[in-house]
Amino acid sequence: MIALQRHLRIAALFLCSTLLVLTRISAPAADVRIEHVTIVSPERATPLKNATVSIHDGKVVRISSGRAQHGSGTDLKVIDGSGLYLAPGLIDSHVHLASLAGMTPEQEKLHPDIATAARNQVPRSFLFFGFTTLIDLISTPDVMERWNSQEIVPDTYYCGGAALIDGYPMVYAPKPARYDYWPYMIVESGDASSLPAGVEAAAHTPEAVVARMKSDGAICAKTFFERGFGDQRNLPVPRLETIQALVRAAHAAGLPVLLHANALEAQKFGLDAGVDVIAHGLWNWGDASSTTELTPPVKAVLDRVVSQNVGWQPTIEVVAGLQNLVNPSFLSNPMLKRALPPALIEWYGTKEGRWFHDEMTSEVPPSKNGGESADARMNAVFGLLVARVERATRYLAEKHARLLFGTDTPSAPIYSNPPGLNGWFEMQRLVEAGVTPAQIFKAATLSNAQALGLDKEIGTVQVGKRANLLLLRHDPTQSIEAYDGIAKVILRGRVLDPTELVATRDK
Repeated sequence: MIALQRHLRIAALFLCSTLLVLTRISAPAADVRIEHVTIVSPERATPLKNATVSIHDGKVVRISSGRAQHGSGTDLKVIDGSGLYLAPGLIDSHVHLASLAGMTPEQEKLHPDIATAARNQVPRSFLFFGFTTLIDLISTPDVMERWNSQEIVPDTYYCGGAALIDGYPMVYAPKPARYDYWPYMIVESGDASSLPAGVEAAAHTPEAVVARMKSDGAICAKTFFERGFGDQRNLPVPRLETIQALVRAAHAAGLPVLLHANALEAQKFGLDAGVDVIAHGLWNWGDASSTTELTPPVKAVLDRVVSQNVGWQPTIEVVAGLQNLVNPSFLSNPMLKRALPPALIEWYGTKEGRWFHDEMTSEVPPSKNGGESADARMNAVFGLLVARVERATRYLAEKHARLLFGTDTPSAPIYSNPPGLNGWFEMQRLVEAGVTPAQIFKAATLSNAQALGLDKEIGTVQVGKRANLLLLRHDPTQSIEAYDGIAKVILRGRVLDPTELVATRDK
């Protein structure tokens, strides 16, 4: 596969990049009463029609049938929900929030106005497309503090990144800084003699890094099995007993374990290790063929995903986003204007903004007959991977596997993984792969909440749950078009109109 080393090095550097810090508005939300609404929630077998929902202090405090006069006062906001559907806010369980998609730190410094406007818009774009909760799968307390200091931001949690020392992806960051970038890196037993100065093996055992994650406020651990690609192959991968120890320690601390694994060998390893979530779809089948029909080894691993009830994030837009780099019409998609400031879209179309596209196409081997462009060959490579992951996803959907909704936004320094909108793209890919709207709805709400230990707080419309909700014009269990044109977003009881969130709003 085409080498992506540079984007991984940049992603590592972004973990320590400076983010814009704003003063967050902390004024309490007014009480809200939504009348005559139809509740659609994943724990319900059927919708609850003509309901009244009362929200106080950021939580749902009462649900009743018909119009009920509970809640009153000058601070009460009443919403007529006639003809609308009330659903839980969406959860994207795989994002990376330190980086600004498509821009290096150096480019941000050269274009501060564009970068500032973009960073201000990112959290609003997630909300505009219905994502009221995000899980950053590789972060630190400092990055989370800066992100959460913004004025309007989805509820955000993070995993600690437990990379094997000098393995994927920390290998792409320069030494010695990489050892500071990855505070939760793992040192395996017997490797202490080769450690760099300042790294103590005892502080980087599976048990020690889990304890540090828990103390720092992480809600999950993410680890990696990746041998590399392109001309950077044969990277070290963890031993099975190491990740089994990480799983035991994490479970004892109440943390689920997610594994970066997109290859057949990697997903088998994760199943053997007992991880809770495989944080990618299966697109690398470990062969040189062009088949998209499930091979017996692939089917055997997918059957184990089902039988072991392991969470599985398809993340189809990881490879589809790379494919879109060679799509000449992508930047003309009118939906981009909802998610990104106009100046940023314009910059993406410049020679400077297309740097990653140019870098990737320069690494494509020449055509044997000389008649096929680098863009066409890239399109074919990623097209095969998209077809494979869609086929694997279809198989799991038919088996009613525990699918989890995640986008890996942004999966690389590419403009084709726009915040929030990338979730809409992922939904469309999932439908094409055979996942039903009802399965997508559950994967992005209750299933995600359960997988991350958040189901007591979010994921359903129930009394006592946080009021992270969506008012929709259509039933999301019947069509994903329900998320294209959301009527209202409710974040911790605060009612937000999409006009406040869209990138084209008046500043």
